[in-house]
Amino acid sequence: MFKVGITGGIGSGKSTVCRLFATRGVAVYDTDAAAKRLMAEDEGLKEAIIACFGEESYTAEGLNRPYLAKQIFGSEEAREALNGLVHPAVTADFERWAEEQAGEYVVLESAILYEAGLDKHLDRVVAVLAPQPLRLERAMKRDGADREQILSRMAAQMSDDELRDRADVSLVNIFEEELEPMVQELDFRFKNRL
Repeated sequence: MFKVGITGGIGSGKSTVCRLFATRGVAVYDTDAAAKRLMAEDEGLKEAIIACFGEESYTAEGLNRPYLAKQIFGSEEAREALNGLVHPAVTADFERWAEEQAGEYVVLESAILYEAGLDKHLDRVVAVLAPQPLRLERAMKRDGADREQILSRMAAQMSDDELRDRADVSLVNIFEEELEPMVQELDFRFKNRL
């Protein structure tokens, strides 16, 4: 199966691009949703998280997000340990999922595609880019977060310049109505392995 990754910073519009691929009948894998599902359901991953972070990682209701957030907050080592457990589980789940899909190619959506090493499992990567003021405005509106919170998240992500340099294709998302023809062209290219 031919695999395409869609990445971009907060507020760039990568989810909108993925939705446009989905309307064209392309199967889309959301890594954020998959990570949450796997942390809740995958027994091997749950055991590994408990072994690393303690029994308090899960309650009778499931994953103890506030506890885990406290464990990794401000600790690069703890965050890397958690990512070292979750990223391989997501990658394996994606590989299984991709093989089960019909169609000519699949799309994977991930804000941390390169950081998670997912690029090694993909045939093409598309970076969705947008000017920072526009991304800031979109993310504040969508998340109900203040300017400083969004700027902090942006600072923790790869820059648009780095994404552009590493990706196979870049889309600049300023006006949503301009995305449809860009996605249509990419759909043609991916179907024909161009």
